[in-house]
Amino acid sequence: MTSQHDWADTVWQDPDGGRVLVHGTLPTVVYPNAMRPRTEWHGLALLESPDVVDLWEQEEKDEAESQGVNLTHALLSGGAFGKYAEGISTLEEIQGGRFPDPEPRRLQRNAARHQRPVFFIEPLADDDDWSDYLTQEARAVSHWRKLLGMIRVGKRWKKSAKRHLFDAQPPPKGQPVDFSSASVLAAAWWELSEWLSTPELTARRDARYAARIRGALATLREQEGGDATLLLVVHKPHRPSLMAALHERPPPEEISSTLTDSVDTEEE
Repeated sequence: MTSQHDWADTVWQDPDGGRVLVHGTLPTVVYPNAMRPRTEWHGLALLESPDVVDLWEQEEKDEAESQGVNLTHALLSGGAFGKYAEGISTLEEIQGGRFPDPEPRRLQRNAARHQRPVFFIEPLADDDDWSDYLTQEARAVSHWRKLLGMIRVGKRWKKSAKRHLFDAQPPPKGQPVDFSSASVLAAAWWELSEWLSTPELTARRDARYAARIRGALATLREQEGGDATLLLVVHKPHRPSLMAALHERPPPEEISSTLTDSVDTEEE
């Protein structure tokens, strides 16, 4: 089974043809060339809704006006992500605390530059099933036990980080050890974020994601044939549960691609 601390990209072969290359990233962390996907891919899948591109563009504008402003907001936001941002900002050997999220944004720009299709896997808010899921998740997060638990987020954070520290793996050859530290921080953040929901809701979310990922690959397969490769960008700690959902082979959900415009300011 894929570990959330594994560094190598994971491949899922669709029984109907084609494959999904699952690329795990660390939020706000820039990957060096050696850690970026080198396998040829035909389309990109992001666990986001289409409006994330507008958000990224706004974050870029904010950074141009006041460098580091988005990191400051993250640090002040509190909660699990605030703890993650705080930890990442102390790691000197990697480029962390960058906004917009560097790797998804870079790959989206790459896809736009080469006119490759981009599939936004998160359903729109007007989708009835997804709207119900979001309502149920909001109820779970706002339960008094969860709200009370977040008051002691510092204690929970330390316990989670310590637990994941024992599972940390060395970074890829030639990369600084701070990548392992960042992986531990990301795992702790993800664990606390998932704790706010329920196992039933996270399974429901991942099953819907998996169906739409299969649908995206099916669309790509119409253009590229049985060798179609869909590059899926996902936070590294989320990868194991998403792979498990894909292995359940939910029926593909039809999903269309989007060709996004992008300013050519990032290297591929």
